[in-house]
Amino acid sequence: MTLGTLTIDLYLPGCRSLKEKRGLLRKLISRLQRDFNVSVAEVEKQDLHQSARLGVAVVSTDRAFANRVLSKVVERVERDPSCQLQDYSLELL
Repeated sequence: MTLGTLTIDLYLPGCRSLKEKRGLLRKLISRLQRDFNVSVAEVEKQDLHQSARLGVAVVSTDRAFANRVLSKVVERVERDPSCQLQDYSLELL
């Protein structure tokens, strides 16, 4: 069994309030969960309205599959016009 984890740091230039940030992240998290069947949560920076850190996890029997799924999540976030990917960290256990 392989556990893949991904930490994503985002910059949200259009957010002027925490309410606006929550709405934007809710949509992004929902899309990622639906499209890639991964677990996603905001894990840090909850009090900052233009920054977010998301944690993403996937469990698989195949290490290559877990890596591929998480890499596709990064690509999807990079293409999202509502946020800017600042940094990410991918780890397979």
